[in-house]
Amino acid sequence: MSFFSTKLGIDLGTANTLVFVPRKGVVLNEPSVVAVSEQDNKILAVGLEAKNMIGKTPESIIAYRPLKDGVIADYRVTEAMLRYFIDKALGKWNLWKPEVLVSVPAGVTSTERRAVIEAAMKAGARSAYVVKEPILAAIGAGIPIQEPMGHMIVDIGGGTTDVAVISLGGIVASTSVKCAGNRLDASITDYIKKTFNLGVGDKMAEDIKIKVGSAVPLDEELSMTTKGRDFITGLPRTTEVKTNEIVKAISRELREIIKAIKDVLQETPPELAADIIDRGIIMTGGSSQLRNLPELVFRRTGVKAVLAKDPLFCVARGTGIALDHLDVYKKSIISKR
Repeated sequence: MSFFSTKLGIDLGTANTLVFVPRKGVVLNEPSVVAVSEQDNKILAVGLEAKNMIGKTPESIIAYRPLKDGVIADYRVTEAMLRYFIDKALGKWNLWKPEVLVSVPAGVTSTERRAVIEAAMKAGARSAYVVKEPILAAIGAGIPIQEPMGHMIVDIGGGTTDVAVISLGGIVASTSVKCAGNRLDASITDYIKKTFNLGVGDKMAEDIKIKVGSAVPLDEELSMTTKGRDFITGLPRTTEVKTNEIVKAISRELREIIKAIKDVLQETPPELAADIIDRGIIMTGGSSQLRNLPELVFRRTGVKAVLAKDPLFCVARGTGIALDHLDVYKKSIISKR
């Protein structure tokens, strides 16, 4: 290990990409979006700049997400995006190639895993490692994963929900469903279309979810004004949306997430199940911040659920800790020099 080796942890998500530098923390948190010009296939903007273009671009520009359901859908664009994030995190005078550790969903295939490693190497990494997301989320949430103790982690991101039971540094039982934040947004868009005949964009749907959404009905409802385009007249219009309507709108998606949790609990060996009852379920990931989601998990499974501290940063923090202690976590790391 040379003195100059720089290390980066990258939480490569469907919705957001976070870059973690050991001893500095999360240095970058931007949407995983790239804007490409159609004529010459040039990359115009990455991250926040590109996200602000979504749904607002002229025909010659396409803003899209190169990751679909937590997996690389467009290889070339992902590589360009990674290069942009790596350069931005290290600063442009950096001469040393970094060691990079990237998170992948638990249900990832070996081909998809290789694609992530290749993309990181091509984007300028000296060596690349991939680790499964639930393990990183657990490390980042401060769970001592090396102990012979069962811990259940539910990581709900933009594209995937990863549920895993971890003991002795490895995954005992896990599942990964392609139902998470983006699907919640989509179901809100659908609901508003059907109920109010109003077309709203992805960004508006996400705002509604964050501002008034909830996993269980509330007695004191929140409400917000939604702006969009009327499907019948084609003209802009606003309408009022309330919490309990959103609860109804997203209930099917939430049921799928709960089912994933139940499936993993059913596969868990009894000794570990006993630990989970004592410890509770730890929830991480941006979409686990939906109002009252832990409460819903508790009602449906009977196991208490706790939201981790800074749930959005857990995986990124985990990458940083794993990088500092590569030897300790080598069981769960797949590497490529």
